[in-house]
Amino acid sequence: MAGRVRIVLWHGYLLAGTGSNVYTQSLAREWGRAGHDVVVLAQEPRPEQFDHGGAEVVRPELPDRLLPVFVIDRYEGLVPRLLQDFAADERERYVHANAEAVRAQLPADLVFANHVLMGGPVAAASGARYAVKAHGSELEYSMRGNDALSRRGAEALRGAEAVFVGSAHIRAVLEEVVGHEDRVHEVPPGVDVEEFTPRPRDAALAALLDECRRDPANPGNGNERLPDERNAERLARFLEGEEPTVVYFGKLLYNKGVHVLFDALREVDARAVIVGFGDYRRQLEAIAPPRVLFTGPLEHRHLVRLLPLADVTVVPSIFPEAFGMVAAEAAAAGSPALVARHSGLAEIALGLEAEYPERYRDLASFATGDARDLAAKLRRLLALPRDEHAHLAAAARRAALARWSWASVAQRLLAPFNH
Repeated sequence: MAGRVRIVLWHGYLLAGTGSNVYTQSLAREWGRAGHDVVVLAQEPRPEQFDHGGAEVVRPELPDRLLPVFVIDRYEGLVPRLLQDFAADERERYVHANAEAVRAQLPADLVFANHVLMGGPVAAASGARYAVKAHGSELEYSMRGNDALSRRGAEALRGAEAVFVGSAHIRAVLEEVVGHEDRVHEVPPGVDVEEFTPRPRDAALAALLDECRRDPANPGNGNERLPDERNAERLARFLEGEEPTVVYFGKLLYNKGVHVLFDALREVDARAVIVGFGDYRRQLEAIAPPRVLFTGPLEHRHLVRLLPLADVTVVPSIFPEAFGMVAAEAAAAGSPALVARHSGLAEIALGLEAEYPERYRDLASFATGDARDLAAKLRRLLALPRDEHAHLAAAARRAALARWSWASVAQRLLAPFNH
């Protein structure tokens, strides 16, 4: 789209904490910076905490406060329920309420909706020109194997002027689950390469501890959505000295494969920082090897300072991933990412390999679920001489700059409408 345009960006959830939330916040910011008029519809209760490029943020009112989700989580003031557990009339009331909220923001040049369900039906019901971004979570966790939801998604996508996927893997999943293959554009998610950037170790650690001191109180770690208590003191002790350091950040779910990382770490001389929240945390704490520190969830303000301290960032998922945002963010921060080679993560590995020296290309990925292969590659990465590791970190950063910056992603998402 040439010149200044008005975009209604619909997202049914928050503006931080998970991939599609960060995606929405980042798109709003970049489109706003580019001079576009952007309004975001989301369930974020505190939008003022985020940089969304001057976009207006509107919170639609939901019928009975019911929020359709793909993984059960906590949402302030709302009642989350798995999408597949909604009755048909409840789904349609949700669509109607959100479509009314979208129509209140029209006219617009484009309605850009996240998630095939329920974003697709909401955008279609708005009556405006629309595009849909498939994130994968709705396809894998709620729609796959559910004929009614698959038909609903297919119906909504038929009217979309464009459908976006983040990887070839999600393109294939979309076709399998919904049967949709027309007007599909592959545009990977992006990384804030200005925030996620290499930093000197001492400065990064000092800044990380300062951020932790700003964290809200969380007595007894009672709120899983907040960082753990005393993280500043705990991290200061744990990260003292320049020992080999591995980081994982993401949800603490079985499908994320953190248990595979733990099996590998028992064979590797390294310490590990585990960042995130989820229903598998207690089990992971029970099976964690020595020299592992759990922090609870951390925000971008923490992560941009933690990742430069990581000699390796591991993404060990055993379930298909739409892309691999955490790996791209690590690469941008100069922390070589080591990912399970499957689904969208395999495409991250290919991007890294394109920049890595040939002798190190196999160190971008490991066989899915194979703790022995992961351990062997961790040992090789952590044993690299300082100058060789720096060379590899610079190559990872180059891959992020060339392929995954948010500014380029935001431009590419509007390219199909330049006519």
